[in-house]
Amino acid sequence: MIFECPGARDLKRPKPENIKCPSCGEEVEIWTDEARATCPKCKKVITRKQDLSCIEWCKYAKECVGEEIYNKYLNNKKKN
Repeated sequence: MIFECPGARDLKRPKPENIKCPSCGEEVEIWTDEARATCPKCKKVITRKQDLSCIEWCKYAKECVGEEIYNKYLNNKKKN
């Protein structure tokens, strides 16, 4: 295994973030490894913009984060 890349930290150890629902303004919790969440107030699906990640260009990405996280990231990226 190679050293742990700081760019993959949030994918390997996700943490919650709060974003405002653009529809009603309610705070919506979404985890750093997720692309979507549902607003508890208005039930609208909220999409969190994923920043560019080393997973998109690093040849060791799948080995670094593991196949499950790697595939989940790529699938979430397609939805955005």
